[in-house]
Amino acid sequence: MKNILITGRPRVGKSTLVRRIIEGLKHRGYTSLGGFYTKEIREGEQRKGFEVHTLDGRTCILAHVDIKGPVRCGRYGVDLACLERVALPALEDAIRRGLTVFIDEIGYMELKSRGFRALVVEAMDSPSTVVATVTRSKLPFTERLEGRPDVTLITLRVANRDTLPDIIVRMVLEAEE
Repeated sequence: MKNILITGRPRVGKSTLVRRIIEGLKHRGYTSLGGFYTKEIREGEQRKGFEVHTLDGRTCILAHVDIKGPVRCGRYGVDLACLERVALPALEDAIRRGLTVFIDEIGYMELKSRGFRALVVEAMDSPSTVVATVTRSKLPFTERLEGRPDVTLITLRVANRDTLPDIIVRMVLEAEE
């Protein structure tokens, strides 16, 4: 299957897994990669927000406890302009160029953007291989994605998180052959 969706409970390591898959592909000489991943913003032991990092080196703050405004997700204010200015062009470019597309994550914050939802579907409908993390919560949009016949849904757990990077790297390389 060319669309690989990774789910799991919060803080199990989905974003870390995505970064390990990217590193594993690069280590094997595969560099046709695009899209974005997220990283936590931490101050000491406290999570304060999330950054978007594109595979071509751009970054912005997607959500933070100090962001004020109408778009909220729990205690975080969400900067949809960050998503639309940085992450969406990275997705568009990856789709246009036929790269393996990374999307971390398809979750509450990101789904507040209509443009993001459209690009997720466009990526999954394209010939490109897609590796994406998806919220475990049951949302109509994510349930439709998970139910697609061209999707492999993988649940990340503590017990399998050390073996999954190599397994998914092989899946991507096989899909690209």
